[in-house]
Amino acid sequence: MTDPHLPGVIGERRQLINLAYRLLGSLAEAEDVMQETYARWYALSERQRREVMAPGAWLTTVASRICLDLLGSARARRERYVGEWIPEPIPIRSEWLDGPAPVDPADRVTLDESISMAFLIVLDSMTPAERVAFVLHDVFRYSFAEVADIVGRTPAACRQLASSARRRIQTSQEPSTPERTEVVRDFKRAWETKDIEALIGLLDPQAIATADSGGLAPAFRVPINGSEQIAHTWMQIAAHGPAITLLERTVNGQPGLVAQLDDTIVSVYAFDIADGRITRIWAIRNPEKLRPWTAS
Repeated sequence: MTDPHLPGVIGERRQLINLAYRLLGSLAEAEDVMQETYARWYALSERQRREVMAPGAWLTTVASRICLDLLGSARARRERYVGEWIPEPIPIRSEWLDGPAPVDPADRVTLDESISMAFLIVLDSMTPAERVAFVLHDVFRYSFAEVADIVGRTPAACRQLASSARRRIQTSQEPSTPERTEVVRDFKRAWETKDIEALIGLLDPQAIATADSGGLAPAFRVPINGSEQIAHTWMQIAAHGPAITLLERTVNGQPGLVAQLDDTIVSVYAFDIADGRITRIWAIRNPEKLRPWTAS
């Protein structure tokens, strides 16, 4: 017999990937969570599925609990990771969710604000329970009663978790996209022309650059601190690295850069910007994390 919930269940695919990506920082793992969630749905008997009043809520609950379990084991997995770990960058195009771009303005805001690299980095500093409570409540607008059922704590405890997480999120006014685009474009031009003074001027004196290669590509393994040190490193890359082509691309909803070598994307660069200067650079070199880009 055809599952009467099938259209609604399949329609939750976007929601499940959106949720799992924000919770795990990995599109590959998010897709695995989605598949496991559907596997558990179809492992139910036909009678059990008919008894589910809200299949979407059931799927979200299961996906969130799977993510919570994965986050609990993430620390051990990170200890085995070679070098620094950075969330997987995603190209902002409709195909990354196998569907049309969101038309609801609220969806666009959610996509832009809650998948920026800076936002995901802060999420990664939270405890698993804080992260799940915050994302479900503040990003996906679930009530604390619903969050409590998922996390296995009281609504009051979940409120405290989300509040604790919220304090970690930077509340200062972020620069507009045109301002970010101009700064990133200037950085690209200075890098291409090997203008070290221009690079230093574009970087905050306390800027930090972090690279993620997973040991699978050449990269600096310890974060670089300070505008001059970062500029000198980028000059060395320009002078001694392969002849790459730099392209302006949207990275996690923000202006960024990708480096292309022989028609293959070998690096993705995300930036955080404040007061017209770059405060953070994230260089993702791990080819396993670049699959959504090479596939595009």
